Amino acid sequence: MKLINLKEAEFKEYALKHPQNNFHQTVEWGILKEKNGWKMQLLGLVEKNKIEAACMILKKKTTLGNIFYSPRGFLIDYKNYNLLKKFTEEITKYGKKNNAVFIKVDPYVPYIKRDIDGNIKEEGLKNEQIIENLTSLNYKHKGFNLNFENLQPRWMFTLDLKNKSLEDIMKNMESKTRQLIRKNIKRNLITEELSDDNLSEFKKIMTHTSERRNFIDRPFSYYKDMYEVLSKNNMIKFIVTKLDIKKYLKTLQDEKNSHEDSIKNKEEKIKNNAKINIDKTNKSINISKEKINALEKNINDILKTQKEHGDFVVLGGILFIIYGDEVLSLFGGSYKEFMDYNSFYTTNYEMIKYAVENKYKRYNFYGISGDFNSKNEYYGLYDFKRGFGGEVTELIGEFDLIINKHKMFLYNLLLKSYSYLKKIKSIIRKGKVWSLRR
Repeated sequence: MKLINLKEAEFKEYALKHPQNNFHQTVEWGILKEKNGWKMQLLGLVEKNKIEAACMILKKKTTLGNIFYSPRGFLIDYKNYNLLKKFTEEITKYGKKNNAVFIKVDPYVPYIKRDIDGNIKEEGLKNEQIIENLTSLNYKHKGFNLNFENLQPRWMFTLDLKNKSLEDIMKNMESKTRQLIRKNIKRNLITEELSDDNLSEFKKIMTHTSERRNFIDRPFSYYKDMYEVLSKNNMIKFIVTKLDIKKYLKTLQDEKNSHEDSIKNKEEKIKNNAKINIDKTNKSINISKEKINALEKNINDILKTQKEHGDFVVLGGILFIIYGDEVLSLFGGSYKEFMDYNSFYTTNYEMIKYAVENKYKRYNFYGISGDFNSKNEYYGLYDFKRGFGGEVTELIGEFDLIINKHKMFLYNLLLKSYSYLKKIKSIIRKGKVWSLRR
């Protein structure tokens, strides 16, 4: 067996059929990263013209040498020790030949099977052997982190769609989630896929969200590049959720009219001395009047929103990646002014519906924390995703295959210094934001 450079078509065919297929191990993702300073390389371990393992590696130059990263790779049977050993030997040679400091890999491989609450399923999958295989071949495991310390999330929340209808999935949702989805249907919330012409709408959402949550957003060019590269093979969807104000106003007015008709009917019965329970009828009339008052306030608020924003109001949006058997919710944002509409429930529901209708096997809500304590700062993110049903997915984590020990030592030293300065800068930045908000 030998390691060779693969043609794009060869790699695409192999990657799509592999059990660990994921959007990070695609030519398209490599092309996108090349727009951000990386160099893509497609490698395959071949025997008798048959690809036994492959990976897309990203290379970046540093003052110490090249760093290699195979995102969510390699595409290999990690349980096959001899195959993994041969691949490691060959890729180590490749790394030395190309002045690599190390090769980082974070396989798209589950570690231990968990349930919706993060509890280990005793009868489920356990992949300790894969970790042992890697560490025995000198891959340095970066640990079992709980939050977002790695380049990619180690913890995800996923929803199995195999052989399930939308009705099945709705039944497994928490009642609060179902109620909010149905409430938003009644409110006439709609989803819309953005095209290249109106991607600026998504950028506006993310800019607002970054300012609200104090993180640095990507430039508009990043979103444009993502759309340009990934839309060619239908791998990306920018979905925004909107409020259709005209339809919502009609819904509210119809509901108000219904209560007014009910009051009128009950008052007629009282006036005509009909055989009714007077106290119960009056109580029902008062309840309807309270609802009318609430509806009138709601209608007035919506009319003000219509005057300011027009007939359609963008509430929020999410960027979705679609590849292989999976629909993945990568990231998104929403406007603080319209948080009460809980638009993320509608956006995810509509994309789950899309995934079911198009026979995808998994819906991936993506990153969560592995710390399920309600006091954890990321708990709300997990709690929201858990409401849709599904399970916690824990991956085996990051590994570094060190190619040059001396350069790796210097690299880690520089990285610690950089991380320290970045932390100080973040504290200063947060302090300034806090000062401005006082």
